[in-house]
Amino acid sequence: MAEPKVIVIPDGKICDYIDGKFRNDTPEEYVRQTIEKRLVNEHKYLPSQIKIEYTLQVGSNKPRADIVIWEKDCEEQTQSTIKLIIECKKETVDARNAKDGIAQLQSYMSVCPNCEWGMWTNSIQKFVFRKYLDEAGNICFMEYNDIPAADGNLDDVNRPTRKSLRNASDDNLLFVFKTCHNHIYVNDGMQKQPAFFELLKVIFCKIEDERNIPNPLEFYTTSEERSNPDGQLTVQKRISKIFEKVKKRHGKIFDANDEIKLTPRSLAYIVSELQRYSLLNTNIDIKGKAYEEIVGANLRGDRGEFFTPRNVMKMVVEMINPKIDERVLDSSCGTGGFLVTAMTHVIDQLEKQFSEQVGLSKKEWDADCIRAFQDKISEMASTNFFGFDINPDLVKATKMNMVMNNDGSGNILQTNSLLPPHEWSDEFKSRLADALGIKKAEIRNHNTIASVYKGIHIKTTKNGLPTY
Repeated sequence: MAEPKVIVIPDGKICDYIDGKFRNDTPEEYVRQTIEKRLVNEHKYLPSQIKIEYTLQVGSNKPRADIVIWEKDCEEQTQSTIKLIIECKKETVDARNAKDGIAQLQSYMSVCPNCEWGMWTNSIQKFVFRKYLDEAGNICFMEYNDIPAADGNLDDVNRPTRKSLRNASDDNLLFVFKTCHNHIYVNDGMQKQPAFFELLKVIFCKIEDERNIPNPLEFYTTSEERSNPDGQLTVQKRISKIFEKVKKRHGKIFDANDEIKLTPRSLAYIVSELQRYSLLNTNIDIKGKAYEEIVGANLRGDRGEFFTPRNVMKMVVEMINPKIDERVLDSSCGTGGFLVTAMTHVIDQLEKQFSEQVGLSKKEWDADCIRAFQDKISEMASTNFFGFDINPDLVKATKMNMVMNNDGSGNILQTNSLLPPHEWSDEFKSRLADALGIKKAEIRNHNTIASVYKGIHIKTTKNGLPTY
């Protein structure tokens, strides 16, 4: 048997995802590689349709376009037959830059007769254009939500269906979160932290809409709505109705008088960025990395807070191996990474059990089965998963993280868990007692708390704090 071929990548280089060539490991290249993976894994373009650093003829100049794409059945891949051009820049390059901004992209599209689509991105800004000719024959550009998939279906670009929702791959969801947050920060005049929480409100609306099975999706904006003030107001009204449902479902996170404070223009933009993905079905590691990185960038305080790496979380959870009927506590939960990882571990067990009970694999579940399974997850999570943190913003962020990853937000409480139980506040002990189904008076020390846990070995520190 032949030994597998080993490719040694030189220091400071990366292996291109499309053509396998070694390229310099730069911030701009990181953006391009992430886009290349999205083109293949999400949009379903074939590598044979794509060329990297393709030389164009623009007057007397011969610039190289970062990524060009042809139709699948294109017989001759030339400049005149290019379908789509993508320009990728590092974060410090602004879209308005005369040399490297969207003007550069549009000049490339203009010299390619059949190029209908173009995208410009620096990972925190993204612009998509569709080229057309006006009545006078002049080249014009209309801004769109996204580039079309390989099959050219534009309906899914404007209003995705449940069937067309895509699972995010690699760092694309992180790119989307950063792009949305940056848009709010720059265009709505909010500081980073308020901008972050406004983004999370919209994310909650997205999740609520995905859960509203089997009704059609309402979390969307068409390219036409996004491009004019009247359409933006229509989107605002549509999303506000979803947010009313969010507030009823998550009364412990949002007040009844809460509202989305984004301008209609910003809201329509963020909806257009999020609408193509399934936040519920995207891989937990991709979702967790995206969420926790943006939380860390905006909510990490000055108390010496450090967030545990995801590979460490996964290793610890696999070592503990929590079961369906066992309770889990993270007494310094931060952004909720440990709790989400543990809950996902248990959900995998619950899924196997549920599939055996209904006699169907997950792929065969109908809408009733999906709803029943979600109810089981919510019941299990609200009973068995607990998180404490001293930072009230991180408590809220953890609740949101749990909801984004299949629910369980009710038992995330604010307290200084380094204090012994007899020094905990009366309000905290009341809420904890309700969650545990015990009397508040029983919360006196580690022994009385330990008595209500089942199945997990508890080791106590000197101050009586239970750890696992």
